[in-house]
Amino acid sequence: MLWPKSVKERLKTGGDLEIVQTYPYRSAAPSTLWGSLIEETRDDLFLSGYTNYFFWTLVPAFSQVLRRKVKDGVRVRFLLGDPDGEVTRQREAIEDVALTVSTRIHMTLEELKRLGNLDGLEVHFSAPEDAVNHVSLSVFRFDEQELVTPHLARLVGHDSPLMHLRQVEEGGMFDRFSEHAEELWSRSRPVQEPAS
Repeated sequence: MLWPKSVKERLKTGGDLEIVQTYPYRSAAPSTLWGSLIEETRDDLFLSGYTNYFFWTLVPAFSQVLRRKVKDGVRVRFLLGDPDGEVTRQREAIEDVALTVSTRIHMTLEELKRLGNLDGLEVHFSAPEDAVNHVSLSVFRFDEQELVTPHLARLVGHDSPLMHLRQVEEGGMFDRFSEHAEELWSRSRPVQEPAS
């Protein structure tokens, strides 16, 4: 009675409280969003996309930003798919694009290798038994904010939808996606440098 219908339809309630914005395509999110979320991160930067390669094309001077974040005491984690894994091969056949999944992972590994050994930077491959769950959902966490991409059928990441979430309450959408990423991390293995 007190609130007109139009106001009620615009108010966020329940699970909607944590949804900041949605985009029909990851590529529709402003590139400045990614950079500002990374800049605002003070404690935990967790990038658990299957390839993560696009950060170097999207965020200006991304390697320098990572160096600075680690130096400032931010825990920086990359969870990648195994470029030699069976799920990676299957996903490459499904996507059928020139810039293959394994190539995109190798691009990320090369960029991370150039950073050298940084205390506070952790790079893992998801476990083989988790790869199918990892490749289908990317969770990028910036302290109490997240960007989440559920990958649709044959689409590559930039063509899949994106949700921007902010943690408001325990057990909400933010926590659900965070727990998914942390579970994958708990069974992941550190990336080992190839023997020379």
